[in-house]
Amino acid sequence: MSRRVRLLVAYDGRRFHGFAPNHHVRTVHDTLTAAVETVVREPVRLAGAGRTDAGVHAWGQVVSGDLPDGVDLDGLVRRLNKLCAPDIAVRAADWVDDDFHARFSARWRQYRYDVWNATTPNPLMLGRAWWVAHPLDVEAMRAGVAPLLGEHDFSSFCRRVRVTDDQPERTRVRRVIAATWTELEARTVAPGLTEAAADSDRDGGSVGDLYGDGRRLRFEIRANAFCHQMVRSIVGTLVDVGLGRLGAAEVPVILAARSRDAAGRVAPPGGLVLWQVSYQEPTAGHPAS
Repeated sequence: MSRRVRLLVAYDGRRFHGFAPNHHVRTVHDTLTAAVETVVREPVRLAGAGRTDAGVHAWGQVVSGDLPDGVDLDGLVRRLNKLCAPDIAVRAADWVDDDFHARFSARWRQYRYDVWNATTPNPLMLGRAWWVAHPLDVEAMRAGVAPLLGEHDFSSFCRRVRVTDDQPERTRVRRVIAATWTELEARTVAPGLTEAAADSDRDGGSVGDLYGDGRRLRFEIRANAFCHQMVRSIVGTLVDVGLGRLGAAEVPVILAARSRDAAGRVAPPGGLVLWQVSYQEPTAGHPAS
C-alpha cells in the first residue's frame, strides 16, 4: 500500500540541465528520483511544481509522488540529503491527500531574479545574479511592471512550445498576481567576516561589504503559472527599459503584440530562483511574503 508524499526541495541549478526528466543529461528530477528509489527500494514516479530550465535554481520547489506507507519521512529526508548533497537539499517531507499533485494542485508560483548592477562583476555572485554593467533606472523598470499585472496573453514573453499538427496550440494566458523591483540592503557582510571585521576592512578596500561597489536589484513575480522562459523574458525586457533601450510605455505595446520578436532579450538563467509554490488561493500584494 502506498501514500502520497510532498517534498519541499531546494537546488543549485548550475550543474543540472533543468528539472524535467531527461535520460540523456543530468536533471534534478532524475537525480532525486534515483535517490528516492535507493532509499525505498522500489520504483517511484515524481512530479514537480515547476519545470525550471538549465542553470535555474530553486528554494521552494515542490515534488509529489507515491511511496510505501511505512516509510519514515524523517529518515527519508536525512538519507536523501546525504545522497543528493550538495546540489540538492530536501527541506521537508510530509504525507498529503492522495489527490494532491505538485503541479496541478498549485494555486500560484513565485520567482525571484537578481541583477548585479555595477561597473565591475562580483565573483561571489557568479551564477546567482545577472551582471549588468551600465546604470539602471529602477523607477523606469518599476513603471514597466504595471502593465504586466492581471490576466494577459504573454506570448510576447514566452518561448513557443512545438506541438504536432494534430495538437491544439497551448494557451499562453497567465494571471500575474504581483510583481515588483527592489534594491537589496547595501550593508551585507561577506561570508566568514564579523561585523567588526567588515567595518575595519571597509576602510581598506570595502571587500567586507558585498555591495560596496554596486547595487543588487531583485525582481519578484507571483502568478498562477508561467510559460517557458516567461520570467527571464520579462526581466530582459525590463532591464532594457532600465538601460533606456525601451520606454516603460512600450511594455503594453509589446504585450499586445503577442509576438516573441516584440520583446527584449532573455535574461541569463543564473539569476532566477523558483522561490515559493503555494496551494492556497492567491491574494494580491507584494510578492515577497
